[in-house]
Amino acid sequence: MAADTTDLDELREQARRWLDDDPDPASRDELRAVLDGLPGSAPELADRFAGPLTFGTAGLRGPLRAGPNGMNLAVVTQAAAGLVAWLADQGGEGPLVIGYDARRGSRAFAERTAQVATGAGRPALLLPRPLPTPVLAYAVRHLGAVAGVMVTASHNPPQDNGYKVYLGAGLGGELGAGAQIVPPADAGIEAAIRAVGPLAEVPLGPPGEVLGDDLVAAYVQRAAQVVDPTGPRDLKVAYTPLHGVGAAVLTAAFAQAGFAVPGVVPDQAEPDPAFPTVNFPNPEEPGAVDKLVALAGATGADIAIANDPDADRCAVAVPDQAGGWRMLRGDEVGALLADHLMRRGVTGLYATTIVSSSLLRAMCAARGLPYDETLTGFKWIVRAGGGAEPLVFGYEEALGYCVAPEHVRDKDGITAALTVAELAAGLKAQGRTLTDRLDELAAEFGVHHTDQLSVRVDDLRVIAEMMTRLRGATPTSLLGHPVTEASDLLPGADVVILRTDAARVVIRPSGTEPKLKAYLEVVEPVADGDVAAARARATTAVAALRAEIAAALGVA
Repeated sequence: MAADTTDLDELREQARRWLDDDPDPASRDELRAVLDGLPGSAPELADRFAGPLTFGTAGLRGPLRAGPNGMNLAVVTQAAAGLVAWLADQGGEGPLVIGYDARRGSRAFAERTAQVATGAGRPALLLPRPLPTPVLAYAVRHLGAVAGVMVTASHNPPQDNGYKVYLGAGLGGELGAGAQIVPPADAGIEAAIRAVGPLAEVPLGPPGEVLGDDLVAAYVQRAAQVVDPTGPRDLKVAYTPLHGVGAAVLTAAFAQAGFAVPGVVPDQAEPDPAFPTVNFPNPEEPGAVDKLVALAGATGADIAIANDPDADRCAVAVPDQAGGWRMLRGDEVGALLADHLMRRGVTGLYATTIVSSSLLRAMCAARGLPYDETLTGFKWIVRAGGGAEPLVFGYEEALGYCVAPEHVRDKDGITAALTVAELAAGLKAQGRTLTDRLDELAAEFGVHHTDQLSVRVDDLRVIAEMMTRLRGATPTSLLGHPVTEASDLLPGADVVILRTDAARVVIRPSGTEPKLKAYLEVVEPVADGDVAAARARATTAVAALRAEIAAALGVA
């Protein structure tokens, strides 16, 4: 790029036009520094102007940096103006409610969104402080809002931020009331964003109304009601919010529900946008919950629970037979929660995604309950079944659980944690554990062992190349068994599914991170009640399956 004078001149002109319209002095200074570094900084400048962040069904998400291909005040101003215009064009009535987490820039982005809304004549309601994403999703329904915006990058790296949109009942319909947007709303909002003119011409109004703590109290009170008020409460829990915003709300919900307040990892208890004690603020990542399990072991906790930074996900760890702790897979927690609700007599639709374990399908079939399977993402899960049956539980293997769709129509790490605690306390009262319940499910339905091959890349083209390689040479056998189904979901979704009589693989690019993910599952029958032997066989088989898929993708 630096050697091509024409391209460099065009880049420089793009940057100068952006500077003229950028409302943030700090961003302007940042971009000027990149310009001053030309021609050596040409690759960085080209990346910042490679294209605008695309507003999709996950909203916006990207690195905090100046330029159209980053999260900054200019991009947020344009996004807010486009969203507000689209809401007006659709005839949407009611206030816009806005939440934010504790990441860098989150509060400023939320406040700018409120100013854009009021500048367009629409009331704006700001949550009172950095709060979990489920509180925002709850507020959209509770306050009768036309839509909600949550400024968060969830479990992304510290340098990222994001912008998620939820619709109220008026525009989202019954199934989408308080849920994340789906097509065609995303394309309509994207088009409205691109139609926004110079930012200097976007009217900014007053800062909007900052809501009181009564909104948070209402969420906590409603969250506590997901558990049986008469059930056992003798349970010791260790907890971490991973430097995120979950601690105050989760501990309040536990207290409201009658549980002892969990012990919180001290140096991860307060929000910190640097996430200083973890390499990656995602409880699924290696090492992320080391401090949690250390606290659990030191305090004699029965279970350990982690939320991700915006507290919409919930991770659970349990003691293992070797005296340490084991993090349960998302599919294991999903099966435990579903089984618990079924045992409580909760009838209705149970749903998960195409990349989750097939155990939930088997449970529903055996117990005569409706089941549905969707594409990945809670925006699809909460719309499962098309409304033919009321959704009562949904989960995805990436630690997302919806145990009370009438409360929050999205994944909710607070109510999931409460429901896990209810189950664990009930089992403890019987002298049993979550592990014992998992063994019961395995004995009844077989061992459904899941794992994941995740390939993180610096260049997204590598992911496209791997998917092309897979499609060009799709395996015809897995683990020595013929592939009985090879489904390619293009053009609707970039997903390939392979099945044999005892294994399944789902391969897709991540929707939120620069990763290619292969979801692996082996089903191993339990013979003569020997669950341990079946688990050992399944573990060996999944390791072999992982190696076969890595070879098919060309991963060293």
